[in-house]
Amino acid sequence: MLNKIVLSMASLRVLSGSLEIIAALIMLRLNQIDKALIVNSSLALVGPIVLITTTTLGLIGLSDKLSMGKMLWVVAGVACILTGVLKK
Repeated sequence: MLNKIVLSMASLRVLSGSLEIIAALIMLRLNQIDKALIVNSSLALVGPIVLITTTTLGLIGLSDKLSMGKMLWVVAGVACILTGVLKK
């Protein structure tokens, strides 16, 4: 039987991947650079949201196995990733 948290994390990733494919098809359909750039820019919001959500679900699943110190290191790592990706 599948773990509910793992199933939720995988489902979010499948949804995210599906949105990426749909966005690529929309870009091809529009066939204009400016509109394709708008579609691509909207995907920039989806990535970090999925990252934060799947990481949160994983941490919830591991919360009984990780010490508070290790949990803080993971949160700090995710914060560093988001800072690097989102900072202009």
